[in-house]
Amino acid sequence: MSLIEEKNQRLKAEIIKHLYYKMVLSLTDLSKLTNRSLPLVTTIVNSLIAEGYVLEQGLAPSTGGRRPLMYLINPDLKKYIVAIAMDQLVTRLTIYDLSRKMRIPIQTLTFDMTREDSDIHILIDFVHQVLQESGIQKEYILGVGIGMPGLINAEKGINHSYLKVRNQSLKKYISSHINLPVFIDNDSSLIALAELNFGEAIDMKDVMVVNIGWGTGLGMIMNGELYRGSGGYAGEFSHIPLSNSNNLCSCGRRGCLEVDTSLLVMANKAEKAIAEGAESSLQQLLKDKSRHPSDHFLEAVGQQDPVAVSILAQASFQLGKGIATLIHILNPECIVLSGRGAKAGRMLLPPIQQAINEYCIPRTAEQTTIKLSTLTDEAELLAAASLMVENSQFE
Repeated sequence: MSLIEEKNQRLKAEIIKHLYYKMVLSLTDLSKLTNRSLPLVTTIVNSLIAEGYVLEQGLAPSTGGRRPLMYLINPDLKKYIVAIAMDQLVTRLTIYDLSRKMRIPIQTLTFDMTREDSDIHILIDFVHQVLQESGIQKEYILGVGIGMPGLINAEKGINHSYLKVRNQSLKKYISSHINLPVFIDNDSSLIALAELNFGEAIDMKDVMVVNIGWGTGLGMIMNGELYRGSGGYAGEFSHIPLSNSNNLCSCGRRGCLEVDTSLLVMANKAEKAIAEGAESSLQQLLKDKSRHPSDHFLEAVGQQDPVAVSILAQASFQLGKGIATLIHILNPECIVLSGRGAKAGRMLLPPIQQAINEYCIPRTAEQTTIKLSTLTDEAELLAAASLMVENSQFE
């Protein structure tokens, strides 16, 4: 391939990525986003139309001038992405097309990745099974994007916390067993990218995205890009020593924010309160063993169960203390509450705001807005898919 052909191929991939994120764009939009001339972009888009990647959608709504033609990715294009969202206890998988539509319902695997004897082949077999049942031919699948907790070197594809394999990176190991390209990244970093590309942080420059899940994670958007730190491990928000308890954290230390604010801790506190005689709708919900207690806890919060709401308020106040620390250090324009815990909705906000009012310098706090994610538990799946898009050349 000549140098010019290589440049054109890279531009093709870049245009597809912009259409994937923005859905519908004009040639002028694409020219500005790619920083390429309008004639060159027009030529590349026409070639993508010829290849079946892109379609004309029609004219943009009238704004008083000449209406431009708008373009989108062909919704019938046979190009798919396997998106996997893992947390410590549950793995979810779906398949998206390049129009960001789910082609299969979300599949769930109970898989405790924190155990020393966790077998990565359980995940690999799960992927094989879902692909087979989907009926989608492997030749049409671009690859697999995986979001997971832990200290992850995304470039090398290594998880230093969980699912370690000998003599090669985790991503290469999984890839060799499913015969597809695989990319992995930290779940909280991916959720931050999802909010930046699809959610509450669109067009923002400095945003902190708090991932409320089995743990309490943080993704940092600085100057419009994901900030990873010098070693790639920035954002270990959950291990700030803000807890007044002596409870042991999953990291092996005491006093971490996570021991007060994770969904796992909240669900455990609710179960303990019920065992001690508290009346709660959770008594009935917890009889359903097909779902994790944390999911039942969030359902009880949605039903405004007093026990669940009280526990959520305590955890949210502690979370607010951590957020006050972020505001003082980083002065972000916005903090987005995302992840599975964002399903709790507006009930998260009053105790968080109370903590900010108590612990934050008013002038600093006034410059930061707090938003609730609308992506909630799909954020990581969307971001896992976009991880694959970012690493595809669409040849």
